Amino acid sequence: MGLSIAILALGYIMSQFYRAFLAVLADDLSRDLGATPTELSLASGAWFVMFALAQFPVGIWLDRFGPRRMTAALFTLGAGGGVLWLALATTPEHLIAAMGMIGIGCSPVLMAPIFIFAKAFQAMRFGLLSAWFVAVGSVGNVAGAMPLELLATQFGWRSVMFGLFVLTIAIGLAIYQFVKDPVRETTSDHPSDRGSFLTLLKLRALWPIFPIMAVAYAIPAGLRGYWIAPYLSGVYGLDSAAIGTLTLWMALAMIAGSVAYGPLDRWSPSRKWLNVCGGAIVVVCMFVLAIWTASSLFLTTAMLMVCGFAGMGYPVLMAHARQFFPPQAVGRGVTLLNFFSVGGVGVMQWTTAAIIRDEAIQNTPLHAFQTLFWFYAICLTIVLALYLAARERPEKVAI
Repeated sequence: MGLSIAILALGYIMSQFYRAFLAVLADDLSRDLGATPTELSLASGAWFVMFALAQFPVGIWLDRFGPRRMTAALFTLGAGGGVLWLALATTPEHLIAAMGMIGIGCSPVLMAPIFIFAKAFQAMRFGLLSAWFVAVGSVGNVAGAMPLELLATQFGWRSVMFGLFVLTIAIGLAIYQFVKDPVRETTSDHPSDRGSFLTLLKLRALWPIFPIMAVAYAIPAGLRGYWIAPYLSGVYGLDSAAIGTLTLWMALAMIAGSVAYGPLDRWSPSRKWLNVCGGAIVVVCMFVLAIWTASSLFLTTAMLMVCGFAGMGYPVLMAHARQFFPPQAVGRGVTLLNFFSVGGVGVMQWTTAAIIRDEAIQNTPLHAFQTLFWFYAICLTIVLALYLAARERPEKVAI
C-alpha cells in the first residue's frame, strides 16, 4: 500500500492548497473579477460545504467498492474541471461555482487513505498514520502561501491556474493507475448489516464528538484559508507580499501541529484530554486576539501560529471517534466525521461572512475582527464543554 498512499498524498497536497489559496490571490481576484471580501469568503465556504456534502456518497462508495476508481474520477473531473473553470472565470459567481466544484473533486483524497489505514493497518497506528498523512498534505497549505504569491506575481494568477489544471489531471490519472484497493470484508448486502449513516448518527458515544469536529478545525482553517488576508490588510495595512509571508508562517505551524499530534496520540494516556488541551489553547489565542486585536503584529503572528499548531487535532479526534465505528461501516464512519469537520468550516465561513460585512471591514476593521475573534472563542468554548461528556473509549471496542 506504500505507493497507493504516496500517490494519494499528492492529491491531498493539492486539496490543502485549494482550500487555502484564496487568501493570497484575494487582491488579484478582487481586481480582475470584481469579487468583494464577502464574495471571496462565500467562495471559500463553497469549497468546504460542497466537499462536506460529497462525503455521504464517498463513504458509501468506499465501503462498497474501495477508493481507487471513485477518487480518480472525482479528482480528475471535479477538481480538474473546477480549476479550469476558475482559470477562465470572469465574475464572482464563476469563482464561487468553481470553488464548489473543486471541493467536490477533493472530497475523497483524505478519506481514501484514512479508509486504507483503518482497513490495512493496526488500529493502534491509526491516529499516528492519519496525523502524519495530514502533515505531509499540509505542504499544500505552505505552497498556497508565499510560493503562490511569487508565482502569481511573476506569471499572473490565470497562468498559474492553467498550470495547476494540468497538474491536477496528471495526479488524477496517477491515482487511477497506481492506487490499490484494500481487501474488502465479506458482508451481507442488507443495509442494516453494512451500517448506515443513520445507524452511526444514533450512536450516543459520537454525539459529544460531532460538535467539536464541526468547530475545532474551522477556526485555523477559516483564518488561514481566508480571514488572515483582510485582517492583516485592514488592521495592520500589510501588502500582499507581507501577508504571503505571515500566511506561510501560520501554514508551517499547522504542519508542525499535525506532526506533533501523531506521537502525542501514541504517548498520551487519553485522546479525549489531549483534544481538550489543544482546544483550550486555541480558545486562549482567540481571546487574546479579541482583546488585543491591533496591539502588536508580533503578538498577532504568535497567536495565529499557536492557533495553527494547537488547532490541528483533527487526526486525534478522528481516532477517538474511530473506536466506536462498527467494522463494516468504517468508510461511512470516517466520512461522516469528515462531513462535520469540513462542513463546519464551510458553515462557519458563511456565518462569519454574514457577521463581518464588507462595509465593516472597510470602515471599522478593528471592530469587525474583534467580533470575529470573540465569535470563534465563544463557539469553541461551548463545544469543548459539550465534548467533556464524551466517553474515553467504548466498553467493547469496535475495531
